[in-house]
Amino acid sequence: ENATLSPPHPACSSTPGMGGKWCYRSINHRVDSKSLWLYRWYYSRTCQWILSLTITVILALAFIEEPSSLTITSDVRYRLPAWNPPCGLTESIELLCFLVFVVDVSVKSYLIGWKEFWKNKWLMAYILTLIVSLADWIVSLSFFCKESVRIRRILRPFFLLQNSSMMKKTLKSINSTLPEMARWVIAQKTSFHLLQDGCQDKEWVVYFRNLPDSLTSLLVLLTTANNPDVMIPAYSKNRAYSIFFILFTVLGNLFLMNLLTAIIYNQFRGYLLKSVQSSLFRRRLGIRAAFEVLSSLKETPASSLKMCSCDQLSAAQFQKLFEELDKDAIKQHPPSPEYQSHFMQKVQFAFGHRYFGYLGNVVALANIISICVVLVMDADKQPSERDDFFLGAINCFFILYYLLEMLLKILAMGLKRYLSYPSNRFDGLLTVILLILEIATFAVYGFPHPGWRPEFMGLLSLWDMVRLVNMLIVFRFLRIIPNMKVIALSSTTWVSLVLLCSFQVVFYAFAITGIMLFRGAVPVISCSAANTTHDNGTLQCGTYEQLEYWPNNFDDFAAAVVTLWDVMVVNNWQVFLDAFSRYSSPWAKIYFVAWWLISSVIWVNLFVALLLEVRKCVYLV
Repeated sequence: ENATLSPPHPACSSTPGMGGKWCYRSINHRVDSKSLWLYRWYYSRTCQWILSLTITVILALAFIEEPSSLTITSDVRYRLPAWNPPCGLTESIELLCFLVFVVDVSVKSYLIGWKEFWKNKWLMAYILTLIVSLADWIVSLSFFCKESVRIRRILRPFFLLQNSSMMKKTLKSINSTLPEMARWVIAQKTSFHLLQDGCQDKEWVVYFRNLPDSLTSLLVLLTTANNPDVMIPAYSKNRAYSIFFILFTVLGNLFLMNLLTAIIYNQFRGYLLKSVQSSLFRRRLGIRAAFEVLSSLKETPASSLKMCSCDQLSAAQFQKLFEELDKDAIKQHPPSPEYQSHFMQKVQFAFGHRYFGYLGNVVALANIISICVVLVMDADKQPSERDDFFLGAINCFFILYYLLEMLLKILAMGLKRYLSYPSNRFDGLLTVILLILEIATFAVYGFPHPGWRPEFMGLLSLWDMVRLVNMLIVFRFLRIIPNMKVIALSSTTWVSLVLLCSFQVVFYAFAITGIMLFRGAVPVISCSAANTTHDNGTLQCGTYEQLEYWPNNFDDFAAAVVTLWDVMVVNNWQVFLDAFSRYSSPWAKIYFVAWWLISSVIWVNLFVALLLEVRKCVYLV
């Protein structure tokens, strides 16, 4: 029922065979015809697309289920009551998603066999998550969707996490980094205690009146968010106090923070390259296993796979055959047209040369610079005082050049060869859009002339649309960046791994937790009351109320995500620490400090480590 195949270790046997020494690992899976058919069906593009769509749908439910994010603004002063779906609507969608996940875990468990199933911790956690989610779903219906805590919402990111092998490997690497991170945290805490003992001046009562406030102020200072605010009260009294803050910044920010970067990179060094090598090794292992199975048959179907005059294939020939079949087809660009005229041949050579593309990049740069110059010159002018004649004239000139460039390239390369390059398709599409908008602008407002000011009509006028699309020309410069393929692969890996993992898993979990902890913590006040208080000058400078951070709250999922993003940037994040600790509990600081540690420290350093590994992997592989 199950096939157990083990590859030979290089040190064990030079000629792998059925009687060789096997000492690497075992691969257990069903190999009967029905199981293989089910395996191919499960990993088909359609089934995987359905599974990905299901994960996306169940994660997106947080935006529409109570508390709903379907409001124009999240500001508590202007926010209208949100529409909440009736009880049973989102729950029905959830149930359909759960059924898909049940089928998913059932197929996975069947394919690997029950013996291996009990050894797979991810599948066991998958089933446990489904059981808890279904139980919580039943509780919601029993309370007619009026319960305040929904455990299954926090567990939803697990469905995304378990569906990606790369995310699992990343978590494994992070787990191996935890002991070093723990020692780093202890070092940070020690430096906090050593340095905060010197903060005894009464002038610092705002920042160091007790141990929790001292630790919070020093932690915020570590991110330089409240620098030099926290130093000014003491520094204004005696310049020698600046030594304390300089010492802390050097020790904490420049030494310990960079030490954490080194710790994370040390764990990820060679991680991605080893993963790629492991994937290639497993593929070769599968091909070798197939060869061993075929060679053990009485009638080997090698006659249908002839590569040479011999009747049978050797293991090396069998491996080479599958390597050739696995290669992607090399895309051949259509040939350029052949002109008989000597003049046309010179024209084709001139406008098909790479230097003509460089000229287009120079013109695009001049276009961007001219737009920036005009915008800077008109920055201090009222809309009624601006003269758009110059901008209209240069727009007309550059659009005519882009049109001429496109036509000349088509003449030199031919239409089919021109369209075979993605960069040409992008440039051509931009040129056509710009030309259409320019013609529409001239038809509505006339040709540019001194004192020409196209009127702003509606949400976005034609004139503003032309200037907006014109800025897309900046993407033409991506072609001149060296090693563009390396950057593209690095960006793809970052989007698929870091962005999806951190944003959809970490952001999701913290946003749901924040809703449970701080929903309704920010008091709902009227706009007139807030403005009156602000005009009277009764608000303390730099506080949540004085800065009017009212849209940053945890009253719905979308607002929670934006609030977490603002905290992650660590610009004025001490304002959120102070506000939510006052509105809810002093223990709220633990939530925001944990978010800062995961998002701004670990996440950023993880991204840098992965980016370096991707570049190294591309160069080596």
